Amino acid sequence: MAIGVCATALPTMAGTLEVYPLSASNTLVKIIDPEKYLLLPVQESMPDSKIDILIDGQIVKTVNVRLADSKQDYTVPLDLSAYKGKGPVILNVISESDRTHSRNASDFSCWKNLTMSDTFDVTNREKYRPAYHHTPDYGWMNDPNGMFYKDGVWHLYYQYNPYGSKWQNMTWGHSTSTDLVNWKAEPIAIEANGLGSVFSGNCVVDKENTAGFGKDAVIAMYTSAGASQVQSLAHSDDNGKTFHFYNGSPVIANSTEARDPNMFWHEPTRKWVLVLAHALEKEMQIYTSSDLKHWTLESAFGKGYGSQDGVWECPDLFELPVAGTDEKKWVLVCNINPGSPMGGSGTQYFVGDFDGKTFTCDDAPEVSKWMDYGKDHYATVSWSNAPEGRRTVIGWMSNWQYANEVPTMQFRSANTLPREMGLFKGPDGGIYLSSTPSPELKEMRGAKKIYKGGSINSKGKEFAIPELCEIIVDYDATNCGTLEFTLCNEAGEEFVMGIDSKRKEFVMDRTKSGLTDFSADFASVTKAPMHRESAKGKLRIYVDKCSVEAFDSEGRFVMTDLVFPTQPYTKLKISARDGKAKAEKIEVYTLKAK
Repeated sequence: MAIGVCATALPTMAGTLEVYPLSASNTLVKIIDPEKYLLLPVQESMPDSKIDILIDGQIVKTVNVRLADSKQDYTVPLDLSAYKGKGPVILNVISESDRTHSRNASDFSCWKNLTMSDTFDVTNREKYRPAYHHTPDYGWMNDPNGMFYKDGVWHLYYQYNPYGSKWQNMTWGHSTSTDLVNWKAEPIAIEANGLGSVFSGNCVVDKENTAGFGKDAVIAMYTSAGASQVQSLAHSDDNGKTFHFYNGSPVIANSTEARDPNMFWHEPTRKWVLVLAHALEKEMQIYTSSDLKHWTLESAFGKGYGSQDGVWECPDLFELPVAGTDEKKWVLVCNINPGSPMGGSGTQYFVGDFDGKTFTCDDAPEVSKWMDYGKDHYATVSWSNAPEGRRTVIGWMSNWQYANEVPTMQFRSANTLPREMGLFKGPDGGIYLSSTPSPELKEMRGAKKIYKGGSINSKGKEFAIPELCEIIVDYDATNCGTLEFTLCNEAGEEFVMGIDSKRKEFVMDRTKSGLTDFSADFASVTKAPMHRESAKGKLRIYVDKCSVEAFDSEGRFVMTDLVFPTQPYTKLKISARDGKAKAEKIEVYTLKAK
């Protein structure tokens, strides 16, 4: 039978699509004279279809897309501009299906709605897209990757699926900013090759040309995830816009699962140091190198330390001064999933010493310390080459328990606000990480309203707030059991934060915050140690369309939670339980959308 019997020719402005449903699981699409994009219809409830892109009979790229069957949730663009003028483009599509013959396969919604276009509309169509947090224009995002600062620009790469809003097709998406507030979407930086998908890693600026790619070249190290996980190297000679794969990769090949390399220059030993997550072994391996290409395993840290309940991922290692002392300490960051005390994924850290080869922890193995005690703070790592000695970090604002199910479709996931790291001594004598909003965030502030709260009792007081805001409260909870700060709306939904003055804990409760039924793990109450002797302090709260981030003004605790209220929160209610409290001053800033 001739192949053309089942063909459906779809005319477009500049070319033709010919669709050949060969069987229930196999369809060929022939594209003659393609425009820039082929818009693929997506239905999220469907399984992935594998699409091999062929030029002259050779596979040049493979992507996985949840192609629509009965309905179209949205479209994603398949960029064909690189193949223009190279003859017909053939898509060989393999789909999971219980359809029994090709005639029924021709009825799939995706084949009826394929279109070509020179543009793709990224206008926001989402109720819950953050207004001032970084998000991709469309598609799925998870771990931040490869962040570096150079020539006045902050570069943020991230795990990205440009072909749907669930995890798949891992590449490095790319955004840039000059102020850590306004982000510009850049073209995809690194895509999969024969070694596999592009998992997490980091970038450094090779100021002394140690790798031989040129002075000040940007060097990326990342995990290639195919049948196994190995570490690949790439370099950029245009400040991180495009990368050239190093054909000597992989530069590290472990016999057991290892990923998420993070490297930095260690000046005392004049060598590069790399920390690699030995994921299933629940440890971090430490390597050294003189040229970024040849690495020597020096030591490992982690077995028996901290939380051991999940997979260890996304490490970072850096030195910080301890506030109020002449002392400096090293911090080893270890992201873990699952295993956080909040449930699901979280970011733990260890404080100690590092001699260029070995990290030694100050605390007993059973001690666990967490960078953020909210539900939605993961894969946090820092920018390399940050100015003025800053240690600036950003995280993925979600949780693997429900990240694929949150109520958005055009995109999924945002980043936390950027934060500045420090160290301080707690009341117990231990050394802890502090976390404060990056100073650039003050530039988001618009109109300011100041309220005098005064004495607070169980009846509480209410204050009007805008949908997008920063709230700063000077509080004194010394003479009450719990001082509560409640964000609420006209629908009766509430997001409750509290200072428990007896236990010295900060609490977040989102059980009645809005939409919660998309996951059994979403409704939650989480608690953070305040690391303060006094029940007096200052609280900074950032409210966006789908998130709340609450910081102690000195950075002694921070919590991050996603929220999905059906209506914006319009009021802040402050009330006291078991006694009276004070809230002398409440500052409310309207924040500008980016």
